[in-house]
Amino acid sequence: MTEFRNKPVDALSDVEARRELRMLAKEITNHDKLYYLAEQPIISDAEYDALRARNLAIEERFPEEKRKDSPSDLVGVAIDDNRGFSKVRHSRPMLSLQNAFDADDVVDFETRTRKYLNLTSSEPVFFTAEAKIDGLSLSIRYEERQLVLAATRGDGEEGEDVTANVRTIENIPKQLPSSAPEILEVRGEVYLSHSEFHRINAARETMGEQLYVNPRNSASGALRQLDSSITASRKLQFFAYSWGEISSSLGNSQFEVLETFKIFGFSINPLTQKTEGSGGLLESYRKIEAARALLDYDIDGVVYKVDRLDWQERLGQLSRSPRWAIAHKFKAEQAETRIIDIDIQVGRTGALTPVARLDPVFVGGVTVSNATLHNADEISRKDIRIGDTIIIQRAGDVIPQVVSPILEKRPAEAIPFEFPSTCPVCGSPTTRGEDDEDAVTRCTGGLVCRSQLAERLKHFVSRDAFDIEGLGSKTVQELLDRGIVNSPADFFTLEARANVNEISPHTWDGWGQTSVENLFSSIRAKRTIELDRFLYALGIRQVGHTTARLIARHYSTLEILRTALHEAENPNSESFQDLVNIDGIGMVMATDLISFFHDPQNQKILSDLMAEITVMPITAPEANIKSPIAGKVLVFTGSMKNMSRSEAKARAEALGAKVAGSVSKKTDIVIAGEDAGSKAKKAKELNILTWSEAEWLATCNRNSE
Repeated sequence: MTEFRNKPVDALSDVEARRELRMLAKEITNHDKLYYLAEQPIISDAEYDALRARNLAIEERFPEEKRKDSPSDLVGVAIDDNRGFSKVRHSRPMLSLQNAFDADDVVDFETRTRKYLNLTSSEPVFFTAEAKIDGLSLSIRYEERQLVLAATRGDGEEGEDVTANVRTIENIPKQLPSSAPEILEVRGEVYLSHSEFHRINAARETMGEQLYVNPRNSASGALRQLDSSITASRKLQFFAYSWGEISSSLGNSQFEVLETFKIFGFSINPLTQKTEGSGGLLESYRKIEAARALLDYDIDGVVYKVDRLDWQERLGQLSRSPRWAIAHKFKAEQAETRIIDIDIQVGRTGALTPVARLDPVFVGGVTVSNATLHNADEISRKDIRIGDTIIIQRAGDVIPQVVSPILEKRPAEAIPFEFPSTCPVCGSPTTRGEDDEDAVTRCTGGLVCRSQLAERLKHFVSRDAFDIEGLGSKTVQELLDRGIVNSPADFFTLEARANVNEISPHTWDGWGQTSVENLFSSIRAKRTIELDRFLYALGIRQVGHTTARLIARHYSTLEILRTALHEAENPNSESFQDLVNIDGIGMVMATDLISFFHDPQNQKILSDLMAEITVMPITAPEANIKSPIAGKVLVFTGSMKNMSRSEAKARAEALGAKVAGSVSKKTDIVIAGEDAGSKAKKAKELNILTWSEAEWLATCNRNSE
């Protein structure tokens, strides 16, 4: 695991990402069980959040590697049948929250909200800011205003029935007033106050019993006692902050519902505030953080929620969390250490990533010895030097980040770090394009660079590429190191070359006859592949799985694609315009595609591969969709009132259409919103069918019935 976590997410290969996601799924599940079931966590909350953040970051960078049992789709942990509690199926899932770690994340949250709702910059957006209680999530169900059921969150879908114990909590009403709905599920957090925690531990110490670790674990253990009298003796408390199933409205906003909860007799956290915009949220964060030390209970951050309930409904949710809420965690733990050296790692696309080697230091619950420095600009901006004493922190990633050097502790001999002008692996010159937004310095050696070659080969056989069973990262590296495989086509000639004992149980430890035959069988089974997977397997810069499908759908066959990209070398050609007109393919990506297919090394790779494999066209999704726009090329222009551009594009693709970025002779329909401009004008000149937003919505609504 260490070999991967010493790498930034952007520097991981697909195989490394897959293996780390597998390990993270196992590790997070184990910590969930220790936290939710055993009440004996072995890592800090910050460290646990970092694991989840690392998992999510890898999934966002490698969406094709996301596991079916991904922790990103799970909340809590499945309940233990042996604990003595019956299972309860939640009427509405109890979701978790996405995390924000700094002010930029909070600003992004507001920006995403505005963009998704298609709001103007002048329209105010109000939020609630609520202290994030460090306790145990609970759902309490009332029918005919009587408490009938209480359940823990469990895995978000199913929890434990703890009704008898919840009835012992004094500040949870057992009966609601006549103004309450017939059915109401109130959700919130059970917690143990600091004063009660110290009282319990003092009593346990007197009796010679083991002391509890923290109030959160004590609250969890108390709520899950089989003897409810023990629960009653712990004096648990409850803050209400949300709801599940409800038979009638309690208000039009989050804040109104919380006020109604108070009328019903529930305790609402007194730090809760209603505020406007990200600026107001950050001010609320500062106030709540300042009050933290004076509280008689634990909080570990602030939760922000869009206040208007109709907007919450429109924003909806992801698999594990709502779009309309986010948790802003308190600042990460920091520590001082010294930079011993700076190493440069070379990735699949030639990207050079600097990594600081540190004097080992304990921070955030673990001992760390490496920290990512991201790129040359980051080193220069922070003026980081070998020999510096630095401040590091762990927030949002398992790999610590360098906050800043401590200048007063800088040794006199420390000099500015000079980023290499040649690749440390192959010696080829490095380059950085002027339009390279991510500030990446790259090796120009291509497949001459053994590091790039290794990562390219590992990527080629990965799951969403050729998916050849038996060719894991370690095996590929060994094949490369032994000179048996030096290009992708070499995988498909292994069996033919076996007669010269390049792979043999007699010459390679660990390879018996059965394993060799299984490998050959796996390779034979992958000699036919669809175009999108083939393009993804080639490892073209910026071409992930989604982009590969876009290209494959547009050009249909590899022969058509190669011809088109040959012609597109001329930026004034129709082929070039056709390429950049594909929605999602910009000028930079188009240039990378053209460069890849014109590179002599890559041309040889393609020729060698085509002698060994067959590349099939992908099945067009519109073939199975009955819709008037299935298979049509659509262009959206102007502003739309009823949905954002991203929402409109998603609806079009769901109906089998292709969405282009600009109008051409191949465009079938233009959807023109307000201030449509030049695209609408060009559509008229080309006599292309043009719809208004109302006509577009009518088409969408007809197909959703």
